[in-house]
Amino acid sequence: MTQCTIDLQQNSLLLSNQACFPLYSAANAVVRAYRPLLDELELTYSQYLVMMVLWQHQGISVKELGAQLYLDSGTLTPLLKRLEAKGYVTRGRSEQDERVRVLNLAPQGEALKHKATAIPNAMACKLDMPLDELVALKQLCEKVLAQLS
Repeated sequence: MTQCTIDLQQNSLLLSNQACFPLYSAANAVVRAYRPLLDELELTYSQYLVMMVLWQHQGISVKELGAQLYLDSGTLTPLLKRLEAKGYVTRGRSEQDERVRVLNLAPQGEALKHKATAIPNAMACKLDMPLDELVALKQLCEKVLAQLS
């Protein structure tokens, strides 16, 4: 462990003094809140994240997808196989380098985008927080992620 000079409270092992626990609990609560919305699309939260990336970046490599989502190939491969089996995604080889796997949206995956457009607003309504607080929360989460990546 590296030496840290932050002066922590005397009771630093109390759960109520941990910043990580509310972050962990909030992340779990958010995923649970997404579940009924995503059930209508027959997607898990992880599959939804993949689809959002693909709706933005057609023909992305599996490696780049993993980097964007902070997921390793062992996690991505079964997830992508399930999306392919549902007819949302096609997996192929790069024309530039056949060793590279690339992902493209199938027509059904493209059509799913239209159904998904209501989800961000529905989640914002569930959270019922001012936009500036949601932006600040996102920025703080990104800062934590950057520090720990």
